[in-house]
Amino acid sequence: MKYATLRLGDGTTAMCRAQGDRWQFVQSKSGAPFTSIGEFLLSGDGVFVAGTNVEGPFTFAAPVPRPPKIIAVGLNYRDHAAEQNKPAPDKPMLFSKASNTVIGPDEPVRIPPTAGQIDFECELGVVIGKGGLDITEGRWQDHVFGFTIVNDVTSREAQSGDKQFYRGKSFDTFCPTGPVVVTPDELDWRNLRLGMKLNGATMQNGNTSDMCFGPPALVAYVSAVHALEPGDLIATGTPAGVLMYRPEKRFLQPGDITEAWIDGIGVLKNRFEKR
Repeated sequence: MKYATLRLGDGTTAMCRAQGDRWQFVQSKSGAPFTSIGEFLLSGDGVFVAGTNVEGPFTFAAPVPRPPKIIAVGLNYRDHAAEQNKPAPDKPMLFSKASNTVIGPDEPVRIPPTAGQIDFECELGVVIGKGGLDITEGRWQDHVFGFTIVNDVTSREAQSGDKQFYRGKSFDTFCPTGPVVVTPDELDWRNLRLGMKLNGATMQNGNTSDMCFGPPALVAYVSAVHALEPGDLIATGTPAGVLMYRPEKRFLQPGDITEAWIDGIGVLKNRFEKR
């Protein structure tokens, strides 16, 4: 099943699910509508019903507008480690992004004057549906609501200068997500093509089969550190082809358009602007 947070013609947002080529509103048993997938997950309701079809114009918003936590994984693709002349890690390398970095499809990524060497990273995002501590790999799917696309925008200048990741990853608008969330029963994470286009040119073209650690291992590893909560987002790493390690050393500029794509999920398109 595919779910989305839609921005309607009147400016409001609503959680909806796909039914063929139509979208249906999703509401609680009481009849109250959920304004986003995030609201549904954070409500702890656990039950929803399909409402009427969406009529009129709409656009896609960030599925979970404010995740409780964003946990990201570094060097999680073997080809991405190789392009840096580094060995593949023997355990997941975790870092975090600020949760207020999240924006949706077609929203602008705003480059502040204090952020240089702006780069992209197309990633498979894991949206946590049911929280838990010490989740086993065998129970990972019980805790995952679905998969989405994440563009882990990064200031390489800040990342390299600080020698840690938080500031370089956490400028406002540096986490586009969407356009939809696809449930695990409909998407086999083990063999998904994914990549990035910049102004129409292919820059990344990878496959999740190249991951060092897949969602089952990551859910188990992260939940052994702290409890996962409904609405948490795990960004599972990026394949080779990021700008930092290309010979031309050309970084993102105002006016550039990125299109992160993953088979079975769709395309996440964003334009870059000055802040």
